[in-house]
Amino acid sequence: MQAENGNKTKTRLFRVSEENFDAILDEAAAIIRRGGTVAFPTETVYGLGADGLNPDAVRKIFEAKERPPGNPLSLLVHSREDLGKIAKNIPEKAFRLMDAFWPGPLTIVLEKNDLVPEITSGNLTSIGLRMPDHRIPLELVKRAGTPLAAPSANLSGKPSPSLASHVLADLTGRIDAVIDGGGAAIGLESTVIDMTVEPPVVLRPGAVGIDELERVIGKVRPAYGESEARAGEAMPEKKAGQKYSHYAPDAQVVLVEGEIRKVSEKIDALLENYLREGKKVGLLLSDETAGFFASERLSAHECFLLGSRKGPEEAARRLFEGLRVLDAKGLDVILADGSFNPSGLGAALLNRLREAASVRHAV
Repeated sequence: MQAENGNKTKTRLFRVSEENFDAILDEAAAIIRRGGTVAFPTETVYGLGADGLNPDAVRKIFEAKERPPGNPLSLLVHSREDLGKIAKNIPEKAFRLMDAFWPGPLTIVLEKNDLVPEITSGNLTSIGLRMPDHRIPLELVKRAGTPLAAPSANLSGKPSPSLASHVLADLTGRIDAVIDGGGAAIGLESTVIDMTVEPPVVLRPGAVGIDELERVIGKVRPAYGESEARAGEAMPEKKAGQKYSHYAPDAQVVLVEGEIRKVSEKIDALLENYLREGKKVGLLLSDETAGFFASERLSAHECFLLGSRKGPEEAARRLFEGLRVLDAKGLDVILADGSFNPSGLGAALLNRLREAASVRHAV
């Protein structure tokens, strides 16, 4: 790969504005058509895009991210007309989801056409498709004239990027360009629902919650961890090739889940234990959990506040930034607050925290 042989790519940074929008998008689209890689903002997180129908271009995504082979990518589309090129046997329920949630943070897994390369689909017969609710990727797909393979623009396994600076920290010298379009509005990756099975299976939680999906198409099943399923509900097997990032910083993440007072007490006890062991510890907290600590105690340690438990939107938007900010402090341990309401966007937030954590405490 580029970084290994010493021939690093010169990564260009485009700062987009209304005045230069057309010029930058045309230049970025030309890079895509030449088989290059461009990172860009979406409403969820920053994505790393390449021509999803060009195997050589897609291979550059895997090399840049150090992504394990066989791990499938999703495709971004500009319009419904794009679907006929890349999907077949589309069920009526899938169209109902598109009507309700596209453009938006929902990836719909459908049967793929032969035009989609095996490297893009991870050798599966299906492919995930999404129409983003963001002007930049929509225009980039349109101007490039091809669906974009676009996983998150980070090194594989690291926290996803919600800012262009996060992309640059991970991928400078590995990709051709980054479009800086400001912060991602949601901050967590899209909900993924597999429509090739019945009932449909939610492979990853996101901003579109299970209750919202069921209001549109009826019964769906979660498949993103037995501990996150509804009580008494059997779990389907995870589809081959569906592998999720662990969103893990270099520091060990220790997650404490439960009622807010018990969570704060447990975090306080763990903090004392790790400090006695000589560990450098940081705190990733909601505003409410932070309120249980004396201000001077919080100021004595690295602490990143996610926002209020009453508004998971802010916490979701700040989660990956918080993990990156704390990790840059050279910490040994990050104690993370898992007292958020496990429904809607809160379920997606807790899912990402669980993936990031190597140790979990339920209190």
